[in-house]
Amino acid sequence: MSSSGLVGPEPVGEGAVEGWGVIERATELARSGEAFVLATVVWREGPTSGQRGSRAIYTAAGEMYGWIGGACAEPVFIREAIATLEAGTPRLLALGASDRFGDLPQGTTAVPMSCQSEGALQIYLEPVVAAPHLVIVGGSPMATTLSVLAAQLDWRVELVDRAEFSEGLLTPQSMVVVATQGHGDEDVLVAAFKADPAYVGLVSSARRGRSVRTLLADQGVGETQLGALRAPAGLDLGSTSHKEVAVSILAELVQLRAQGAFAATASAQASATPAAVDPVCGMTVQVDPATPSLQIGDEVFYFCCAGCRTTFARERGVA
Repeated sequence: MSSSGLVGPEPVGEGAVEGWGVIERATELARSGEAFVLATVVWREGPTSGQRGSRAIYTAAGEMYGWIGGACAEPVFIREAIATLEAGTPRLLALGASDRFGDLPQGTTAVPMSCQSEGALQIYLEPVVAAPHLVIVGGSPMATTLSVLAAQLDWRVELVDRAEFSEGLLTPQSMVVVATQGHGDEDVLVAAFKADPAYVGLVSSARRGRSVRTLLADQGVGETQLGALRAPAGLDLGSTSHKEVAVSILAELVQLRAQGAFAATASAQASATPAAVDPVCGMTVQVDPATPSLQIGDEVFYFCCAGCRTTFARERGVA
């Protein structure tokens, strides 16, 4: 496997290439609430640039950090990381010439490769799904009760008042419950919608909810966001106490999460990146401006590395 490595778009220090820096980055991602796949080389047979214990991360946003192997391993890692993140279950990945695999553990995904180095790797891919992030805006007894209940589920909970709230607290995976009891509800909701969170709920009556939607529409909030607004938030339990309202909201959030409404998936851009098959080694490669290529007539060929491109050009008698 080629010595061309997988390095993140932002430098994270020397330790990132050695492995421990990747663990530090993984901790940062988990704390920030971003889902990702952590990959670790658990076995190798040389020659290959990937070493036992080499680590890399692929995030739901399509960013990569660390080192898992060379140019042949990289596109396979990206493809399988996306699949692992979407499935939400770990997998063991075997890369290399098929005669190097031997007896693989049951459930291993084997990807035969014909790279010139003839090395082989086994990589453990572990999806890390961040704890749900719930932001509750307001200081009512219901808001306090909801924060306590959600924290008991090990969710990341932030209870803030109206003055402390801003869209900067949210990510697209966040859930926000507005419990400001009619004090600046619309302003908080407008700010929340700017972050396009996974869930926006307003603690209100149905009548108040209709009024708020009208006011939000007048302020330019789009129909899609208005349609997604839960007002009133929570499952309809009829006449309830503030503690039961908190339970009904948490129950709705748990239900939606179980249905996959808040699941993080690999970015559409990363999933939609075009791919091609290297005509020399048979590897599937991601096509981007940095991918080695060769145009012969009207046809463009793409390669996993410069070596395969050189071999192909020599065989075709072109420069």
